[in-house]
Amino acid sequence: MPNHDAIKAFVYSADLGSFSAAARKLGKAHSGVSTMIANLEIDCGLTLFDRSGRNPVLTDEGRTLLPHARGILLGNREFLATASSMAEGVETHLCLSIEQGISAKPLTPLIAEFTTKFPSVALEITTPSPASSAALLREGRTDIGLMAEQEGYPSGLQFRGLGYSKMIPVCAPDHPLAAYDQASYRELRQHRQILRHKSPVDGTSQQNEKKSATAWTVENPDLILDFVRSGFGWAELPISLVARSLQAGDLVQLHYAFQQNDLLEGIDLVWTEQRALGAAGQWVRDEVLKLPQTVWQDNW
Repeated sequence: MPNHDAIKAFVYSADLGSFSAAARKLGKAHSGVSTMIANLEIDCGLTLFDRSGRNPVLTDEGRTLLPHARGILLGNREFLATASSMAEGVETHLCLSIEQGISAKPLTPLIAEFTTKFPSVALEITTPSPASSAALLREGRTDIGLMAEQEGYPSGLQFRGLGYSKMIPVCAPDHPLAAYDQASYRELRQHRQILRHKSPVDGTSQQNEKKSATAWTVENPDLILDFVRSGFGWAELPISLVARSLQAGDLVQLHYAFQQNDLLEGIDLVWTEQRALGAAGQWVRDEVLKLPQTVWQDNW
C-alpha cells in the first residue's frame, strides 16, 4: 500500500515542478521527498518522473497516475471532514423534500450557504406530490419538508407556518371560461375543474376547493398543468407553477365575480419528532424559518 505522505509528495512535486518546492510545502528535507518518491516508484514498479533534466518531469506513466493520486488525497480529506462532522454531531446525509408546486427559488441562497457550512453532508432533495409529502416524513424517508398547509398532521410531525403561496385560477385561451371577464359560480360549475390530489389528513380542504359540479383529481401538478393547457378543464394552481405559461400565452388567468381577494395557500415547514435532527438539519430548519413570508408569495 503506497504511503500517504509519498502520494502527497508525488502530487506536490508534479504541481510545483520540483522536489525542492514540494519539500518546502511539506516541511521536509529535499532528500526526504526524493526518497519517498523513489520508494513510491518501487512500489508501483514504474518510473513516475524523468530526472534527466534540471527539474523532474512527469513520465507518461506519471501523468496517467497523477489524477488517481489526487483522488486519494481528496478521499482522505473527505474522510477526515466527515469524521470531524460526525464527532460534532453533524449528520452525513440530510433529505429535504419540496412539495410539487412550491417554488425552491427562495431556498437558493440558503442552499449555497449550506454547501459552505456543511461540505461533508450529502444533501438529497425530493419533490413529492401533495398526496405523499406527509407520508415521506412520517416514514422517515425525508428529514424536513416544505408542503402545502394541511388542516391536520399525523402524530409525530412538528410544523411551523412559513407564509403563503398565491394561487391563480387558469384555463386554456380557447376554453369557454376564457371569454368571461369575471366568472360566476354558476359559470364555473358548468366546466370541469381539475383538483390536486391531497393526503387524506387534509380533512375537508379538498372539498372546499371544489367549485365545479364535475371534477378530476390528479396527483402531479405538472400533469394538471398539461391537462389545463390541453383544454380538459380549469384549475387553481400556485403562481410559481403557472407564471411561465401565463407569460407565454399558453394559459389565461380567470377572475372570479364573487371573490376580490387573492387566493392564498399556506406553506408549512414540517419535520419529524421521531428522530432528532442533526446539526445540519437544525440549521436548515432554523434558517428556513427566518425567511420572510413574502418570499413564498412573490417568488415567481
